[in-house]
Amino acid sequence: MSTSETSSSSSSSDSTTPHSTPRTSTRIVLASRPHGEPTQDNFRTETVELPAPAELGESELLLETLYLSLDPYMRGRMSDAESYADPVAIGDPIVGATVSRVVASADEKFTQGDIVLSYGGWQTHSVEKSGHVRRLDADSGLPLSTALGVLGMPGFTAWAGMNNIGHPQEGETVVVAAATGPVGSMVGQIAKLHGARAVGIAGGPEKVAYLKELGFDAAIDHRADDFTEQLAEATPDGIDVYYENVGGKVWDAVLPRLNTYARVPVCGLVSGYNATDLPEGPDRSGQLMGTVLKKSLTIRGFIQAEFADQMGDFLEEMTPRVQDGSVKYREDVVEGLDNAVDAFVGMLNGKNFGKLVVKVAE
Repeated sequence: MSTSETSSSSSSSDSTTPHSTPRTSTRIVLASRPHGEPTQDNFRTETVELPAPAELGESELLLETLYLSLDPYMRGRMSDAESYADPVAIGDPIVGATVSRVVASADEKFTQGDIVLSYGGWQTHSVEKSGHVRRLDADSGLPLSTALGVLGMPGFTAWAGMNNIGHPQEGETVVVAAATGPVGSMVGQIAKLHGARAVGIAGGPEKVAYLKELGFDAAIDHRADDFTEQLAEATPDGIDVYYENVGGKVWDAVLPRLNTYARVPVCGLVSGYNATDLPEGPDRSGQLMGTVLKKSLTIRGFIQAEFADQMGDFLEEMTPRVQDGSVKYREDVVEGLDNAVDAFVGMLNGKNFGKLVVKVAE
């Protein structure tokens, strides 16, 4: 099942048919590094020239962006702090996965009209090496945008973290925060496939209700005044796997509930992505390390790219489940590249409901 919501609308700029050759691309670039929450002032929209088909280099493809993925990791790439990936340079387009249409090709393996998964970023058109894209099956019966969500990087992130680090077992309790997002919703459904109890944490009654539609055994609103008490009630036997997407107060409530030998795949810490200073209060690292020691915890950070060789296994296992509806997903679709900044900032504040994508062209 998929649910698509349009949160805003505007005309897509520079759209083209597969039979026309665009001469320019509209793109959103990083104008300055955000300090705290990004604002419109940190971005700039500009138009750049594109090469003619005859000017493409060896194995290059001229692509038209159809869908753009918006993901929390992009906030980290806007900062120049040391991280697992290089920051976006000032004046460069914001990075991001895209579903794109081939407009022109200098590689005989790709022809005009092919649909590919690419990394074109926040722009209407891009030029990419054919070795950096993957052809998509346009006749799969699924929306093309699923290649950016449930069957893309977010879905694979959930699958890889659970299979390689979480190792959920039958009868265990798995807890995941940001549970209605593309990663968290998949984590809960994978837990159920392994015979575990799935407990989801989300923000607001509507999202909590949706978790029950997905088959979670329990759903908790982290905004509730008695959140900690609700978590304890939902995990009477403790927590065996906690898939970390958020950090902050959710982690503070989860830590005392972890069982001996619990596993914690650390995928993201979105609650702190806009932070500019260390959190207030006492240093509790001693408490954390003491708990890690006493309970023999496994806390393992990961980036999905380290498991990239497993992508084929993921697609083989999960594609038929998505096609037959046994694995469900939800998308939040925004119309128009010019709405990407507002949608991105809203996502960092939890305003999206499901996988957030921008529809750039038909």
